[in-house]
Amino acid sequence: MHWKAGALDGRARTGVLHTDHGVVRTPAFMPVGTLATVKALTPSDLRELGVEIVLANAYHLHLRPGADIVVELGGLHGFMGWDGPILTDSGGYQVFSLAALRQIDDDGVTFRSHLDGTTHRFTPESVMELEAKLGADIVMAFDECAPYPCEPNEAQVAAERTLRWAERCLTAHRALEGEPWVHRRFLYGIVQGSVDGGLRRQNARAMTSLDFDGFAIGGLSVGESKPLMYEMLDVTVPELPADKPRYLMGVGFPEDVVTAIGRGVDLFDCVAPTRHGRTGAAYTRDGRINIENARFAADDRPLDEACDCTVCTTWSRGYIRHLFRSDEMLGPRLLSYHNVAFLIDLVEQARRAIEAGDFEQWSSAWSDRYLLASAMEAQCIM
Repeated sequence: MHWKAGALDGRARTGVLHTDHGVVRTPAFMPVGTLATVKALTPSDLRELGVEIVLANAYHLHLRPGADIVVELGGLHGFMGWDGPILTDSGGYQVFSLAALRQIDDDGVTFRSHLDGTTHRFTPESVMELEAKLGADIVMAFDECAPYPCEPNEAQVAAERTLRWAERCLTAHRALEGEPWVHRRFLYGIVQGSVDGGLRRQNARAMTSLDFDGFAIGGLSVGESKPLMYEMLDVTVPELPADKPRYLMGVGFPEDVVTAIGRGVDLFDCVAPTRHGRTGAAYTRDGRINIENARFAADDRPLDEACDCTVCTTWSRGYIRHLFRSDEMLGPRLLSYHNVAFLIDLVEQARRAIEAGDFEQWSSAWSDRYLLASAMEAQCIM
């Protein structure tokens, strides 16, 4: 069994993902290693932080260094020096984000590289071959992500095309089983439907009729409001099978992770913790802070007094601010490390609360504190 259910508290749940490269306790956050590296962090850092699975991106690795190079250098696990589970995104979101550089038809997508302008072609079959070569443990079906906002017809066309491509991905995935790597690859389908609740229900029901190993919720956190995103989770998650993992793609702000766990989501990924870390934003239990703010210049406290990560037990806010103000590369590295630690600890807290049957009380208290403090910090910045 790929995913085994654990505790259930309301809609929030725990479980364990099983892969040939190890297990993943859910709910779980996956740091994003787009180009086979989580920015500013080494595999040793990730293990020290308790990370159990990372994400890489098939689109970007196709462009550089190319799948054949990755194969030659041992597949993604050998290439990046990470022996734990890996998930690869299929590139559907990147195709969406590069609207000016691509043309979509029913067979696939033709696009120009954002690096050098060369022309490339992705189809469901070629993407399955690409992800097979990369050798991740979990691979995503190729989908079309509708923009936000969009016309209802545009959302429906994208959702229907995603469903047809999903069927082709399943066929191609099965034909490639065991090649070129012996470990098993699990294939997840992606539910689309923009912010149309009826369309999302329809697409989810059709997608879950197919024999995928897990299901992802795509096309959210692309510009819509948080209440609207949560509304779409409310209509989508109940349509997903209770005995398979549920993955909310591209979502990783702490408040969104807590909210989505309460709605029954198991997996998350986002570039936010390292991107924010590189730009001076630190996650704390008292909200997100901008470490370059002048009031931290002589602050001898750690980033988060409740955090026991290496950064918080070693350096002060004042020192880390000094690093940023001096353009020292250690500053972004330390904040990236801490922010990933914060999210890994956050999902661990959520797992413990679910197992104790206390998730609703814990999540309410955590969210109230975090959001109030974040709002006060925003006023300080302004």
